[in-house]
Order: sequence, then C-alpha cells, then structure tokens
Amino acid sequence: MKQIVVIGGGPGGYPAALKAAALGAKVTLVEKNKLGGVCLNCGCIPSKSLLDAAHRFHTARTLPALCTDGAQAAAEALYAARAWDKIKSRQQAATRKLTQGIAFLLKKAGVEVLQGTGYFVDEHTVGVKLADGTEKTLPCDGVILAAGSEAFFPAPFDRLKDKIYDNSTVFEMPALPESMAIIGGGVIGCEMADLLNALGVNVSVVEMQPRILPLEDENAARVLAQALSKRGVTFYTGLSATDCTAREGGFTLTLSDGKVLQTQAVLAAIGRTVDLSALHMENIGVEWNRKGVKVDPQTLQLKNDIYAVGDVNGLFQLAHAASRQGEVAASNLCGVPAVYHNESVPRAIYTSPEIAAVGLSRAQAEAQGIPVKSHKAFLLANGRAVAQDQTEGYYELLSDAQTGRLVGAVLAGAVATELVHAVAVALAAQMTVAQFKEVIFAHPTFAESLGEAAAK
Repeated sequence: MKQIVVIGGGPGGYPAALKAAALGAKVTLVEKNKLGGVCLNCGCIPSKSLLDAAHRFHTARTLPALCTDGAQAAAEALYAARAWDKIKSRQQAATRKLTQGIAFLLKKAGVEVLQGTGYFVDEHTVGVKLADGTEKTLPCDGVILAAGSEAFFPAPFDRLKDKIYDNSTVFEMPALPESMAIIGGGVIGCEMADLLNALGVNVSVVEMQPRILPLEDENAARVLAQALSKRGVTFYTGLSATDCTAREGGFTLTLSDGKVLQTQAVLAAIGRTVDLSALHMENIGVEWNRKGVKVDPQTLQLKNDIYAVGDVNGLFQLAHAASRQGEVAASNLCGVPAVYHNESVPRAIYTSPEIAAVGLSRAQAEAQGIPVKSHKAFLLANGRAVAQDQTEGYYELLSDAQTGRLVGAVLAGAVATELVHAVAVALAAQMTVAQFKEVIFAHPTFAESLGEAAAK
C-alpha cells in the first residue's frame, strides 16, 4: 500500500487525498488552517453567498415598478433595513456546513488529517509542525503539494496590510463602510464592486490596464463595465495608485494622473502570490518564485514522486482547476495514468450580468493558427430575457472557420456561469457548430440563445 502525503487541504488537496484513498493508498493530509482552503473559507463560497444576498436586495429595490403606488417607500425601507451581521451569519453557516462535509468525506475515506505546517525533509519524508507545538515525521512514497496562495500586496499597499482588506479579510468587515476603493479590476475586484455597490457602498475601482477584466474578452468586459457604471460604480482605468495614506476615518489615495481619492476603506484585489518558504523546497532541490513552481502541465509532476496542484503551479488560479489537478496528480502517483487539460477549464465571473468562457479565446485560437468564425446571439432577442428584464449581454460561440469545429465560447449575461458547461461538453465531444445547432433547447429559456448563436 502506497503511503502518500498531501500538503494542503484546499480545493486541490482534499480531492487529491480522496482520489488517492479511493485508489488504495494510505493518505495523510496536512492542513495548517481550515479544510477547504481559501476557496471555501474566505473566497469562492463566502463571496457567492454575499453576492446572492446583495442581488436579492437589488431585486427588492426594483419591485415597486410592479406594485401599486406608494410601494417605493416600502421597498426603500426594506433595503435600508439590510443587516450586515445577518448577511455574514448566513454566509458563515454555509461555510461551516461545507467544511464539515469535507471533514466527513475524508474521515469516511480513511484519510488521516493533521493540523499543522508541513515541510520537506527530503523527497520521501515530510515533517509536520503540529498545532500543539510538537513535530511529526512522515515517511512516504509520494507527495502532492497543494499549499495554495495568498493575497499580493505591492507598494504602496505592502506597508498597510494590517489596515486594508484583501479578498480573504473583506468578509470579516465588522460593518459596511460608506465608501470603498478597490485596487484591481480583475475578477475579484469586479465581483466585490458588484457586491458592495448592491449593498449601498460607494465603490471606486482602480485598474492599471486600459479596461477592467484585462484577461477576459474585451466585449464581455465592456458589458459588465457599462452595467456597473449605470448602477453607480466609478472606474479609473489606465491608472495606478502611487500612494496610499491612512488617515483618521479612512484613506487618501493618489493616482498616477495626480487625482486624489478619499475613501473610508480600501480593498487590495491585485492578485495572488505563492510563498513556499516554510516548506524548505531546497531539501528536494526545487526552485520557486511568487508564481509558484513549474510542473508538467498534463501530469502535474514536479519531480520524481512529487506533484504540485492548484495555485502553487501557476497553471490556473481557479478552485475547479485545482480539484481536477488534484485528482489527476493522485491518479498518476498511484500508477493510474491520467491527463489534465488546462484548455478545458471553464471560467466564471459571478457578477450581474455574469460572464463565463471556456476553450480558446479568439486571440489564443489565432495564435495557434486557427482561423476563427464568430457566432453571436444577443439576449435582446431572447424571449425569456425580454420577459424577465435581463437583456444585457450576448452569448458567442467560436469555431474553426475551416473545419466548423467549436473551439471556444464567451457568454456575457444572465445564467452565463451555468450555461457555459453546455459548451464545455460540446468541446469535450469535439462537436462542430453544425452538430451543436441540432440540439433542441426548450422554449423559452436563456439556453435558446446558444442555439441561435450556432445558427449564425
């Protein structure tokens, strides 16, 4: 029976442990904080719970249009009565439930969980500094490294770490601030801007690139920027923060064009960084930097019987990517060959409107020499979208202009984060646009627009 140690119990680590155990290995999982990692405890799940609450309050404010005269005052009273402590309590309950579920699954699978900090003694020995202050040595046949990442604080925010929020600590806010400056217009920055704006916070977003969501489709980013701007979010694009000073009751931000912003709170959403200094990587002869370590992108092998999954390998900083990587790494370590496909990972942004994508972008396809044909349907023409006043955005399929094979998709609009998986299945089946067009979609549904896009 193989002895396997998994370092890290987040979305990469615990699926790896479960897979290895299912394949007959004796598994020990070492986690220094909480099972579920950043995603479950202070990332994916908390943010979705809070976004759901915020969107419900936003909906409540629009209900008077469907009510008798005088309903506006009642709606405003309901909105004003929103309770941040109750919103947080609901989010924390969801997190606890899911964390307990992971602990149950690991116990049922026979995985031993150690609370402590793991480090390499050598390639087949892991040391653990346990939470009670003692140390333990774990001889093993292989290791899966799933240590995760942490918030990145460049200058001038590095000296204010204890005073400003990051994507983890923002969920611990004792109360909603009157104003928040978000540094970074990526996925986290946009989701938090949507959330806080819907809860009545005056939000400003500073993004050094010419537009928000610089890694996503430009047209999709434009849809979201217009929607959030219309709701009151202020964007400062093409600018960086050159100085940030704490003052009584808030902060003073100086932007690269000389503009000065006064704000009660600051959220740094500038990205993630990897810190493996505590793992003594030198003991296994592996170099690392703030982007992590280099692995085989298909097998996730780092070195010999050591594999690295999730944020530490820099392939894709997404929880579901980490989970699949964990399963693939565990399979390969246990002698069952498996391959990870980074290009098949769907991306989802849970703003309103939602944005999702899968497969190759237009730029990626063209860089590979694939001539791209676009098939786009706007939600303005979708029956259900019109009926529900959710007509912002479009669904776009991308195909190889020569073969007709689907190569990717970009969805910007309602339920995009769910419907993207229909395209993911089509990509996995290597379907052509003509084949996808033969799918019958129920009427009226948002999904119909995928069929309409294929017909164009």
